[in-house]
Amino acid sequence: MPIYEYKCATCGVFEKEQRITAPPLKECPTCGGPVHRVIGHNISIIYKAGGFYTTDNRNPDYKDKAKEDTSTASKAS
Repeated sequence: MPIYEYKCATCGVFEKEQRITAPPLKECPTCGGPVHRVIGHNISIIYKAGGFYTTDNRNPDYKDKAKEDTSTASKAS
């Protein structure tokens, strides 16, 4: 579940863990004053699956042809 950052005029900045589908808070849980959601700068995304880079999904034929091309280029030099 993501953690959202809110700013209260009285209390300052605080964080709240909420579902993505949950509506943003409208009042501070501490003082009851109005709050607004702050776009955080502390975002970390971790990709744990393959296929993120374009070279991850290449088939073995492509790799074999690339090796042949490099070997023939070095022989020609």
